[in-house]
Amino acid sequence: MTRFADAQAHAHRLKLMAFDVDGVLTDGSLFYSDDGIELKAFNTLDGLGLKMLQNAGLQVAIITGRKAGCVEARMKNLGIDLLFQGVGDKLAVMQRLLGDLGLQAAEAGYMGDDLPDLQIMAGCGFSATPANGHALAKRIARHTTQLAGGHGAVREICEFILDAQGKLDAAYAPFLPGDRGVER
Repeated sequence: MTRFADAQAHAHRLKLMAFDVDGVLTDGSLFYSDDGIELKAFNTLDGLGLKMLQNAGLQVAIITGRKAGCVEARMKNLGIDLLFQGVGDKLAVMQRLLGDLGLQAAEAGYMGDDLPDLQIMAGCGFSATPANGHALAKRIARHTTQLAGGHGAVREICEFILDAQGKLDAAYAPFLPGDRGVER
């Protein structure tokens, strides 16, 4: 079995997909206002990918080491209630979450990009990292995206998961133009 086919097989089983923030949902840059407020830039492509996962029936969670109000605001905007910030032991949080949801590790995935993500990535049935993830994250990940963190990597992995589960066409359907009698 090729690495790609192996990744698809594991993504097929997912019921929960969790993501890191810095370097995954963002490009890893941190901006601070003069008042010391932390700001991050989120990619709207990634946001739609997360909504597509939710609409397809998958649980979506955020498990991140940093804590920022802008992350809470973005996740609220996306309807993601499973938000865990300021986490030191990401794997322990995932294990508690799996217990709460009645899921097995094989039914969970995590997308991370750096050293603090390695244990949780290894502890899930599926793992992914952006193209610009750390070399060790790439070694552990079942799938590495073509796109970089903060630049559509999350959307890419959401579509990968939906495709592996045979749900991608249904996810695209609401956005496609219908037959309006126009010759093509």
